[in-house]
Amino acid sequence: MSVKEATKTAPAPVRATPEPPRPARGERAWDEAPRWQIYLPLGIYLLFTLIPFYWILLFSLRPAGSTSLVPWPVTFDHFEKVWTDRSFGTYFANSVLVGVATLLMTTLVALAGGYALARFDFRIKRGFMLALLCSQFVPGALLLVPLFEIFAGLQMINSLGSVILAETVFQLPLSMILIGNFIKNVPYSLEEAAWVDGCNRMTAFRIVVLPLLRPGLIAVGSFAFVHSWNHFLFALMFLNNQDKQTIPVGLNSLMSADSVDLGALAAGGIIAAVPVVLVFAFIQKWLITGFSAGAVKG
Repeated sequence: MSVKEATKTAPAPVRATPEPPRPARGERAWDEAPRWQIYLPLGIYLLFTLIPFYWILLFSLRPAGSTSLVPWPVTFDHFEKVWTDRSFGTYFANSVLVGVATLLMTTLVALAGGYALARFDFRIKRGFMLALLCSQFVPGALLLVPLFEIFAGLQMINSLGSVILAETVFQLPLSMILIGNFIKNVPYSLEEAAWVDGCNRMTAFRIVVLPLLRPGLIAVGSFAFVHSWNHFLFALMFLNNQDKQTIPVGLNSLMSADSVDLGALAAGGIIAAVPVVLVFAFIQKWLITGFSAGAVKG
C-alpha cells in the first residue's frame, strides 16, 4: 500500500475541544452572582444572631448597675451567684442526667423500632407509620393532665424518671422514622452476606449495619439531648422539689413579679447554652450527614 493510500484510509485526528477561557484573578464569571449579594444577607443574618448573644454576655460579665457597652472590668460574680446561691449546680447536674438518659433510651428504642420498620413487613405497618406521623401534630401541653395522672398512679411525681420517660416518648416517633429511613439506605445484601458467613441476625446487625448508622445515631441522639435539655413544661409540671429541678425551670425562678436580676439571668443563660453549643460544635458534620441521609429513601 502506497503512502498516499494509507493517508486516505487513516482516520482523521480528533481535535480537542478548547476549554472556555477562565476569568482572570479579580474578575467574576458571567453567571456568577456579585459577592455583595452573598455577603450582605449573611452579614445581616449574623448581625441579628450575634447581637443577642453579645448582649447576654455583656450583662453576665459586667458589674451590677453598670451601663457600659463593653464588659470592663470583667466580673464573674453573677456566675458565682447563680451557681451557688441559686443552686444552678444542682440544676445543671439534673439536666445532664435527664439529657443523657433521654439520649440513651431514645436511641436504643428508636434503633430497634427503626430496624423493624425498615426490614420487616407486617399487617399494621402502614397504620403504625401513620400513627407515628400523626403524633407529631399533637402538642405536649394537651397531654399534661393524662400524663400527670399516669405518673401519679405510678408514684413517679417529683422524680426525674417521669421527665425522662415523657421526653423519651415524645422523641421516639421522629427518631424511629429517621433511623428507619437511614437503615433502608444500607444494602440488604450486606446482611445476607454476613448470614452466609455464619452470623445470626443480631451479630450481622452489630458487625455490618450498626457501624454504618453512626451519623444517623448521632443525629437522633443529639436532637433528643438538646430537646430534653431545653424543655421546660415537663420539668415544671412533674417536679416539685427544688433539688429536682432542671435548668429551664431554674432560669424561670430568676424572674419574679417585682424585679428581674438581669446579670444573674444572663449568667444562667450562658451556663444553659454552653453545653448545647459544644455538642453541636463537635458533631455538626455527623449531624448534617445523619439528617440528610435519614430524610429520604435512597
